[in-house]
Amino acid sequence: MGKKRQYWLLKTEPGEWSWEDQEANGGISKWDGVKNKQAQKYMKSMNVGDLCFFYHSGSKARRVVGAVSVMREWYTDDDDGSGGAVDVKAVGEMRRTVDLAEMKKDQGLKGFVLFKQPRLSVVPVDKVFWDKICEIGGGFEGDGAVDRDD
Repeated sequence: MGKKRQYWLLKTEPGEWSWEDQEANGGISKWDGVKNKQAQKYMKSMNVGDLCFFYHSGSKARRVVGAVSVMREWYTDDDDGSGGAVDVKAVGEMRRTVDLAEMKKDQGLKGFVLFKQPRLSVVPVDKVFWDKICEIGGGFEGDGAVDRDD
């Protein structure tokens, strides 16, 4: 029997790596540069097929903008073994971005790890919170739902 799908949130500064950057080159990228040990521990727990929110952080843009899936599990990417990465592929852009302030106001997201550990660049997302954020944002392209613009 396969592993149960897990859900995550990956933060990035749009000036460093934006959703547009992620979609380029076939949508596949190496998610690296994470130095915090707790965030690395979360990345080491990721499995192929897990879904991750792609979250723009920074002073001007704190919001979920898309979804990616894990294509390759944790691997070491430097000589001393202190750093590593996972490979992710763009699944789709949110039909409507979901802003941090909007999430904080929603009672259905009370207790979301993002609010408890706001400085971590990788956090787990409980399925109930994943579903709620998708509901707020109208889902994402490629989620299997009918495009609501039709």
